[in-house]
Amino acid sequence: MSDFLTSAYPWILSLHIVSVISWMAGMFYLPRLFVYHVEKAPVGSEQSEIFKIMERKLLRAIINPAMTATWIFGLCLVFTPGIIDWSTIWPWIKGAMVITMSGFHGWLSARRKEFERDENTRSGRTYRLANEVPTILMLVTVFMVIPKPF
Repeated sequence: MSDFLTSAYPWILSLHIVSVISWMAGMFYLPRLFVYHVEKAPVGSEQSEIFKIMERKLLRAIINPAMTATWIFGLCLVFTPGIIDWSTIWPWIKGAMVITMSGFHGWLSARRKEFERDENTRSGRTYRLANEVPTILMLVTVFMVIPKPF
């Protein structure tokens, strides 16, 4: 198996990067949809129902599969011999960021279900702040993987 991972490394890395880009695109956009849903679409309105469809499709058709692919290809990279030096700090910080991003993904999924049931209690400001979370996590992750400062 390790021979396969080593020979397939450039392909696995490429698929991992594409998956991460797709995941991040959705993670940036979903909280933005929530802002507009809260501020521009009263409960029960046609606009609210359209936002529910957009949010559900974004999560189920893009964000969830992209996160799954990110994890699968990322774990393949982790198990590729010679790629990660576990005696350094950067892979542990990166791992913590990925777990945190996955938790944030779960939080957004729960909020989508609240919107679906017309039970959202959060303000547009909450979702504006939430919109910054993926940016911060992404920056830390990228800085851990490329310059590897630790």
